[in-house]
Amino acid sequence: MPSIFSYQSAEVDWCEGNFERSRIIAEYYNTISNVSFFIVSPVLLYLNRQYCQQRALPLYFVSGLLLCVGIFSTYFHMTLSYMGQLLDELSILWTLAMSYAFWYPRVYFPRCIKSRKHFFWLSGITTVISTFMSFIKPAFNAYALNCIAFHLLYLTRRELKKCNDKRVHRMAKVMVMWWVLAISSWISDRWLCGLWQAINFPYFHSFWHVLIAMSLLYCCPLVIYFDINYEMPKFKPKLGYWPSDSWPVVVPYIILEESHKQC
Repeated sequence: MPSIFSYQSAEVDWCEGNFERSRIIAEYYNTISNVSFFIVSPVLLYLNRQYCQQRALPLYFVSGLLLCVGIFSTYFHMTLSYMGQLLDELSILWTLAMSYAFWYPRVYFPRCIKSRKHFFWLSGITTVISTFMSFIKPAFNAYALNCIAFHLLYLTRRELKKCNDKRVHRMAKVMVMWWVLAISSWISDRWLCGLWQAINFPYFHSFWHVLIAMSLLYCCPLVIYFDINYEMPKFKPKLGYWPSDSWPVVVPYIILEESHKQC
């Protein structure tokens, strides 16, 4: 029986051919495309530094976990090992769990939860249980993790109904656009592999890495915007764009203004 650390011991093998461009990297483009996660984390921290100065822990913690996602995804696609698969999926699970724990609006807490501390405990216990359950059938983990996105989209829709800022609505639409492109690439690689291999273009999972990272560059500032409205009432969040508003492709970030006005 192969070790859980052995090359190609994972239950999942993506569409890209194995060891075609390197003797030590199983899926070459799926591996190197993870550089996008190593870029996203410092960009989020730098552009949203005003938020970090006032409420440092959430974004520092989540950015650190995104780095872990990049590290473990790189390890997984480099080796296709069973351990790499689990570390890749569990790092995503814990990143989502900590994002919920820090940023889930109090108005949506279950009635039995009275404080953020209690919600932390609920999130932690749920995530620990989910961690153990993920060992039962690892091949299903990725599908379950992607389904969480639909709840995030539902929450975004509810928050946008309370918001009249057109720039925020535009940011949400761009986020959804990147997510749709990302999930389409993921599904194409998973379900249409034979087609892409027939035309010698089995690289859609590497596109998934880049596109979901682009979606995160819009998703995180959007979440921060709503978090400021709920958790930092003395500030008014304002959207800024890097490098400037006039560029066709921009990265949004949050500016804090002292006087607060409800969105």
